[in-house]
Amino acid sequence: MTVMPPDRLLLDRAPTPIGEALLVTDAAGRLRALDWSDYEPRLRRLLRRHYGALPLSVGRAPESIRRALDRYFADDLDALDAIPCATGGTDFQRTVWAALRTIPAGRTLSYGALAAQIGAPKAVRAVGLANGANPIGVVVPCHRVIGADGSLTGYGGGLERKSWLLAHEGASLRTAA
Repeated sequence: MTVMPPDRLLLDRAPTPIGEALLVTDAAGRLRALDWSDYEPRLRRLLRRHYGALPLSVGRAPESIRRALDRYFADDLDALDAIPCATGGTDFQRTVWAALRTIPAGRTLSYGALAAQIGAPKAVRAVGLANGANPIGVVVPCHRVIGADGSLTGYGGGLERKSWLLAHEGASLRTAA
């Protein structure tokens, strides 16, 4: 499935309990990226990789997206499910990102289990790379993917944020030996 590139992108900033979120939306009101202000250079590189030299203008994200994020951080953990998203990326990446949205809040999945879920049980490393390239943090919950031993593994927004998000969602984690 080919995703049409947007004509323009808008960048908004929203306060959260774990830092200022950067929200990138398209003219149709779909979330294209969510990252953190302390990682803005990475966000801009990712947008160039996915959309080329498309201009990024300052603009307000749709109120529905801002309200859903506020509700999520105020403990309505399912509020993010209704946020419309669109991404660039390869077909495989988009398959992984779609599977991430099926992991319920408060639950975690290993990279191997995620690979099996999408019908590619031997593609654990590729799933890990796709998970790490996810442009829409929190809403496409890559933070819910952990190591096979139950340990926290990398997160583009930092392990402190990953740990906070999982604790906020009530996920129980084992401590790796």
